[in-house]
Amino acid sequence: MSSGNVTARGGAFSAGQAERPLAGRFEDQSGQDAAADHAVARSEEISVGVILGFPAGIADELQRWRASFGDPLAGVVPAHITLVTTTPTRDWEATLRHVREVARGQNPFMVTIAGTGTFRPVSPVVFINVEDGFEECVDLHRKLQQGPLHRDLPFAYHPHVTIAHDVAPESLDEAETVLQNYRATFPVVSMGLYEHDADGIWQLREELDFGTETDNRAGTSFTDADPDTTEGA
Repeated sequence: MSSGNVTARGGAFSAGQAERPLAGRFEDQSGQDAAADHAVARSEEISVGVILGFPAGIADELQRWRASFGDPLAGVVPAHITLVTTTPTRDWEATLRHVREVARGQNPFMVTIAGTGTFRPVSPVVFINVEDGFEECVDLHRKLQQGPLHRDLPFAYHPHVTIAHDVAPESLDEAETVLQNYRATFPVVSMGLYEHDADGIWQLREELDFGTETDNRAGTSFTDADPDTTEGA
């Protein structure tokens, strides 16, 4: 891959015509089985997360870049923007109602990711910045992190797209330099509600369309070790 001016264009269509995001595509399972598991009330503590997935072409491109920097998570964690990082809850039904309500009140919006930043020296992470859509992500985070998902966070929320995590310092430097001119724009029309299951897998429980009821597209998953396990990473 060259280190020149990297661009990607995903916004050549309206939000209403948007491709469904690639929120997770590893170990696809039966959506019927996953939905059935959650049809009854659950009271034990579970861990959930909420993310914005990307169109397939952009997600694939970012994962190839992430792999080129030697990040072992490139093949197991799809490119995404975290809205709610790993958060425990004891009331699944209340959580589901809460996340659905937030999704119903949100209009689709455009996201532009551009340039690079880092959380070093606090955390060995290089990321792509969120430009357009930054305030919408912050607002969604604020609304989601209430009620059954309320908790005190160790870092202020900062929307971003991790591109290299916990690799050699020279690889972090390379990621920050090579992608400094990267830019991609695309519409966001939904968000994914995930559960961290007993096997360490993030299971997609519902993909929630903005402005409507959920479509219950459960069943996709990806493995543990999401680098966004703190708000600053």
